[in-house]
Amino acid sequence: MSQSACHTTHLPCLTRAIVSQLDQLANHRQYRAMKWSVLITRRIPAEGIEVLRRNDVGVVSHDNEAPLQRSELLELARDCDGVIVAGGERIDAEFFDAAPKLKAVSCVAVGYDHVDVAEATHRHIYVTNTPDVLTDATADLTWVLILGIARHVVEGDRHARSGEWRGLSPTLLLGVDMAGKTIGIVGAGRIGAAVAKRATGFSMGVLYLARSAKPELEAMGAKQATFNEILRESDFVSVHVPLTSETRHVFGEAQFQKMKPTAHFINVARGAVHDEAALVKALREGWIAGAGLDVYEHEPKIDPELVKLPNTLLLPHIGSATVETRRRMAILASENLLAVLRGEKCKNVVNTEAL
Repeated sequence: MSQSACHTTHLPCLTRAIVSQLDQLANHRQYRAMKWSVLITRRIPAEGIEVLRRNDVGVVSHDNEAPLQRSELLELARDCDGVIVAGGERIDAEFFDAAPKLKAVSCVAVGYDHVDVAEATHRHIYVTNTPDVLTDATADLTWVLILGIARHVVEGDRHARSGEWRGLSPTLLLGVDMAGKTIGIVGAGRIGAAVAKRATGFSMGVLYLARSAKPELEAMGAKQATFNEILRESDFVSVHVPLTSETRHVFGEAQFQKMKPTAHFINVARGAVHDEAALVKALREGWIAGAGLDVYEHEPKIDPELVKLPNTLLLPHIGSATVETRRRMAILASENLLAVLRGEKCKNVVNTEAL
C-alpha cells in the first residue's frame, strides 16, 4: 500500500495525504472505521507504518525526507490522536494548540530535545523515544569518525581519485596510531559504553565520565574520571550525553583549551553540546588537532567556517542510519504510540508524570 507523496512547497499535498487514506481503505475493498488517526512527519521504513495499519490506525504520512513547511505540519496535525516525529520538527505549544486531540508524541530517536516535554506533560500528552535499538549502529558510526579523522580517510579518498597520486610516499597523509592512546567517554550510557567496549579492541586506554561507577566498563580496564581529567588526558574525546540545560555548550573555549593540542573531538550526540563558534576557533588556532562530527548546533545549518576547515570530518546526522536499525526504530516508535493510545504500559515514555 502506498504512502502519500506530500511535498513541501504546495498546500495541495494536504488533500493528497488525506485522499491516500481513502485509497488505502479502498484497496482492502471495504471502508473500516479507524480507531485513531496518526501523522508521520517524514518518510520512515514501511515496517513501522504496517504496525499501525494492522491495528486499524489511519495513517497520514509525509512520504519525503525533507521536512514539511510549518503551516502544512500544523494543518495535518489538526485531527491526529498521535504523531510520529521522524525528524527534528519542533513540537511545542503551537503544535499542541493545532492538535487538540493529540494524546502522544512518538520520537523515532533517543533524543527528544526538539519536543517541549514540559508543555506536553502540562497537557497530559505522552512523549516516547526509541532507546536501546540504535546503540550498536551509533557506536559504530562513532568509530567511523574516530578512525576517519585519525587516518585522513576522506583526504586519502580524494587524493586517490584525483589523478595526482604518484605512488607510495613515506610522509603522505600521516595519521596517528590507536594503540596506546586514551579515549575519554563523556557520558557512559548505552552508546558511550559500546564505544568504550570497541576501544579495548584497539588496545586503547579508556576514561569515562558518569554519575556513578560502571563495573562492566571497569572490568574491561576503563577508569572513571572527572570532566577535567578527561579533557587533559584524552587523545580522543567522544561525547554521548543528551542535550539538557546542564549539557548545552558544556564544550566551549575553556574546555577546548584544556585539551591536548594533539587531541580530537568527536560528537555524535547533540550539536548544541558544543559551542560551534568555539570549536571553529579551537580548530583554527590549534588548540586541538581535529574534530569528527555527526551533529551540529543549528541543524541542518553548519557554520560555514567549520566547513572550510581541513581538520574536520563532517557527516549529516547518520549515527543510526543502517537498514536494520532504522527499521527497528520505526517499528518501536509505532509500538510505543499504539501502547499509549490503548492505555497500555509503555516502558519508553519519557514523561511518565503526564497523567
